[in-house]
Amino acid sequence: MTDSPLHTLPTTRRAILNLIKRQGPLNPSEVATALSLTTAAIRLQLAHLEQDGLLEHTAAAAGQGRGRPRHTYQLTSSAEGLFPKRYGDLTTELLGYLGGPDGAQVDALFEQRRQRRVDGALPRLSNLSFDQQVAALTEILDEDGYLAEAERLDDGSWRITEHNCAILTVAHGFSQACSSELSFIRQALPGAKVERVAHLMDGAHVCAYLVSPPGS
Repeated sequence: MTDSPLHTLPTTRRAILNLIKRQGPLNPSEVATALSLTTAAIRLQLAHLEQDGLLEHTAAAAGQGRGRPRHTYQLTSSAEGLFPKRYGDLTTELLGYLGGPDGAQVDALFEQRRQRRVDGALPRLSNLSFDQQVAALTEILDEDGYLAEAERLDDGSWRITEHNCAILTVAHGFSQACSSELSFIRQALPGAKVERVAHLMDGAHVCAYLVSPPGS
């Protein structure tokens, strides 16, 4: 797991996240004891992790006396995303049980996914100009996890670039994932000419689409 995003963090912060992941919410004293560090040093690291959006705290009044509120820290959803997930492998395995890449049921599932995305996109793109439609579609792709951006070219066309494939593991085993993506973009922009000009599966570092306005 050396390529996990978690391993890009400084050692102490990584140890704190691993500890809270294993044991659940902890206060600074408990973290300090577990890691054999001073509470002051741990408070500083906890503050950095909270500023980075990886931890959040809840405050509970001290049990007795006038002590300051005791903060208990827990992982945020962003921190959970740092830990390895095998959703893609599971999806690929399950699709394999439906007949693999050539299975009719697999084709039907990807078609249902494509139609669901089209049904969600079209209302957001209706009554917009072509340029506005491209911008709105790019926003949808970004929301879906594709780290998408759009660049307007000199001839009035657009290049939509997906810097991340949200279903990369599945795409490696099922070409329907890629053909479904292209079909989705084409149907979301009726009348436009959409051509894939870069493809991760062909060795590019992104997927990109050239989108020309209707009638061009």
